[in-house]
Amino acid sequence: MSTEIIHQITEEEWEFKSKNAELSGLEIDLAQQELELATFRGEVHSFRARYLAVVGSRYWELDKIEAEVAEYEAKQKPNDRIAQEKAAHARAQAKESAKSADKAGSKAGSGRSKTLRDTVKFKPTESLKKIYRQIAKQIHPDLALDEQQQARYQKLMAKANQAYEAGDEVGLQNILRQCRKSSSQEKNDNIQDKLARIIRQISQVKERFTAIAREIAEIRNSSLYQLKLKVETADRNGFDLLSEMASFLDEQIELAKLKLAQIKAKGNETGVS
Repeated sequence: MSTEIIHQITEEEWEFKSKNAELSGLEIDLAQQELELATFRGEVHSFRARYLAVVGSRYWELDKIEAEVAEYEAKQKPNDRIAQEKAAHARAQAKESAKSADKAGSKAGSGRSKTLRDTVKFKPTESLKKIYRQIAKQIHPDLALDEQQQARYQKLMAKANQAYEAGDEVGLQNILRQCRKSSSQEKNDNIQDKLARIIRQISQVKERFTAIAREIAEIRNSSLYQLKLKVETADRNGFDLLSEMASFLDEQIELAKLKLAQIKAKGNETGVS
């Protein structure tokens, strides 16, 4: 006569199964939301780079010339407080423009022949998106089992974000292979510890959802994003808004050069250099 031992599922085990199923669904949603955020960031960063390449270098050149003009005017009027303040403000503005130009890897005049359509837009392929989703689902920091694993996941996700924005599919594939090596098996803990951990993971994932929504809202409300929308609307209507902005700045630069030349000539006449 055989005796069958029937394991009675405890209330904690039932809850763990329920929470585990909930977390599995959240993991899929989290990977998709991280992908959407990464894509959104990539589009905005790409537009910023294109904006700086087409328009930013011109702002830098214009600000530099206007700072020189203000400096000459301040020298010609050493006791004029307003002229001195204007020169100081112009110097500060030129420095800020120079920083932006440096970040964009541009120099004065380097964007003169560029238009918005000449620059590369961020358009991730479906295969790139698929790999990124796999990475986000497999090694998301909020799904780590402990702090040590979380630190590894954070580094890998940072690399994944960089590779995704660069459109580097080979790089993402390498990161995915690292993810598989880095991922560890479920710890052999008792049911109470497992339940506590999965409840914590669910809470962290939901907090991440809130953080993602907040970041997207902040980006949408930024002046850069509003300009991006205007440029895209104009582009759909066959109008290159950034090129028009660049042409306007080119005119301002030529006027500023003329003013600078006139001030220098006047300074030479009066002995102020």
